Amino acid sequence: MTKYPLLSSKISGLLHGADYNPEQWLQSPEVLIRDVEMMKEARCNVMSVGIFSWSALEPEEGRYTFDWMDQVLDRLHENGISVFLATPSGARPAWMSQKYPEVLRVGRDRVKALHGGRHNHCMTSPVYRDKVQQMNTALAKRYSHHPAVIGWHISNEYGGECHCNLCQERFRGWVKARYETLDALNTAWWSTFWSHTYTDWSQIESPSPQGESGVHGLNLDWRRFNTDQVTRFYSEEIRPLKAENPALPATTNFMEYFYDYDYWKLASVLDFISWDSYPMWHTRKDDIGLAAYTAMYHDLMRTLKKGQPFVLMESTPSFTNWQPTSKLKKPGMHILSSLQAVAHGADSVQYFQWRKSRGSSEKFHGAVVDHVGHINTRVGREVAELGTILSALAPVAGSRVEAKVAIIFDWESRWAMDDAMGPRNAGLHYENTVAAHYQALWAQGIAVDVINADCALDGYDLVIAPMLYMVREGVGERISAFVQAGGRFVATYWSGIVNETDLCFLNGFPGPLRPVLGIWAEEIDSLTDEQHNSVCGIEGNALGLNGPYQVSELCEVIHLEGAAALATYGDDFYAGTPAVTVNLYGKGQAYYVASRNDQQFQADFFTALANEMNLPRAISTTLPEGVTAARRTDGKSEFIFLQNYCSDSQTVSLPGDYQDMVHGGILPHKLTLPAFGCQILTRKVSR
Repeated sequence: MTKYPLLSSKISGLLHGADYNPEQWLQSPEVLIRDVEMMKEARCNVMSVGIFSWSALEPEEGRYTFDWMDQVLDRLHENGISVFLATPSGARPAWMSQKYPEVLRVGRDRVKALHGGRHNHCMTSPVYRDKVQQMNTALAKRYSHHPAVIGWHISNEYGGECHCNLCQERFRGWVKARYETLDALNTAWWSTFWSHTYTDWSQIESPSPQGESGVHGLNLDWRRFNTDQVTRFYSEEIRPLKAENPALPATTNFMEYFYDYDYWKLASVLDFISWDSYPMWHTRKDDIGLAAYTAMYHDLMRTLKKGQPFVLMESTPSFTNWQPTSKLKKPGMHILSSLQAVAHGADSVQYFQWRKSRGSSEKFHGAVVDHVGHINTRVGREVAELGTILSALAPVAGSRVEAKVAIIFDWESRWAMDDAMGPRNAGLHYENTVAAHYQALWAQGIAVDVINADCALDGYDLVIAPMLYMVREGVGERISAFVQAGGRFVATYWSGIVNETDLCFLNGFPGPLRPVLGIWAEEIDSLTDEQHNSVCGIEGNALGLNGPYQVSELCEVIHLEGAAALATYGDDFYAGTPAVTVNLYGKGQAYYVASRNDQQFQADFFTALANEMNLPRAISTTLPEGVTAARRTDGKSEFIFLQNYCSDSQTVSLPGDYQDMVHGGILPHKLTLPAFGCQILTRKVSR
């Protein structure tokens, strides 16, 4: 096995840095000089520059002012600091909105936006696309070969949608290309419902609170269209950049469980993945569930490019200013949460922001440099300490995470499910359900890839599909082939309900998955927040499930069609009927979990499954609750990240001799992790 190539030949290890906004301080040149001195003190070696700097780069139409950017990039390069150079399309200057009002977005309510905010532009607008091309061409010609620049940071956190007339016309063209005939469209959208049959392409409009929102196929295709829009817009953004230097990689920063676009589609045109992570640490009784939830998203980002390391483009070294409660990170949490990203495949830890703004909406957002103007602060010292640790972890850069387990998190299925209008409009909680399944494996130190339903299943031993509501063409066949060849598959309630155009499967649920699972789901019971049922393992069941386990929110009433019951319901009119099943199918096995069960069930179920399958763990030891382990390897050495998300110290028994990767020396076999502590172990891989 070899490492993945690093992003640039100019770097040799892990990256550490921040979003840097020098345009806010051009009137204070001494601040910019001191900034670079402090970056070196904090062991920072990369900065993202120019993200919202359009007004500073082009204060008047056609008049570019690059001198300040020249000085910034030259100074950073002279001090050994690399740069992700941004294109500024995320927020345009006021002169453009005033002169070209067509660039302003129109909302779902059909009201045109005023100037202001971010990403309030129309991606269809020929004027805006032309202005972006002009700016990006100028940037590319000037900086594509600058020695500081190691990659392009395209725009910032793409988001939103436009409903203007230009976008309506483009959407009509998109659906016409997709369906070709109105008959095909009406069939796919089931538009005979409420007599909403379309008789002319011009009648089609995007969903609106004042108009159509009940045709679920329309809603789904509108979201697909917007994903295609942003993918095309990104591709246009990078065209002039690649024309000047095709070798310079480009990315745009993604966001947590982002709803607007399908990241699997957008990821296909990126050279590498980057994302912005802002967990709300310390707002719950403990941080264990949030740690698993965040780890899962790191794994998704890594999986989007088939295991290629990603960049943690934004995080906060202290607190945010936009969450309901902005908690300070307790001592140790900044280092722990940053190393969590590295453990799951990040080759860079970066922050928003380097220095706090003096004014406007992010003046109180966390930063390395507070308003006091130096880094001799609790936060600054911890950032510097992390910089030292990341320097010691240079061999980790480019190494791989090996996963034999995949869990499906599917954007299109999620969109369709949220439109379902039943069985539980109080909340289906798809994201939390997927995370609950993931957490049971994370707690055992088992690596997981997070895939979508269209991904290949080759190479996995276990595939988990919680609430796979939509089963697109070919998905059921791939799952069946996977199990038939010897794989294990786990599905849950509310799976196999609709096809890719959001039409319900006929002949029984779970649709195309019915044969492989060996069950028929006749109906589903929705529980209020105050109601609960229970599930108990059948005596002598193959996984040793006991219980009773508490059940909430959703219970499916199912019938066996070749599968065997492992557990049954304890209450209500379906008491005693199957609640957990297994079906022997070909050389493999398929499990069905018919209800939303508590975390103890998830732990028991997936621990038994992992033991039976002998799934590889990051380290062969029992991990205390709240402690997890993750592993990266370059084929010669392995790097184990032991992480403690408890507010108390925890002791872990090491199954052999490991070296302390940061401080050197052999670690004791009884290793104590302090509260919110992380220890990085390494040893040669045995052949």
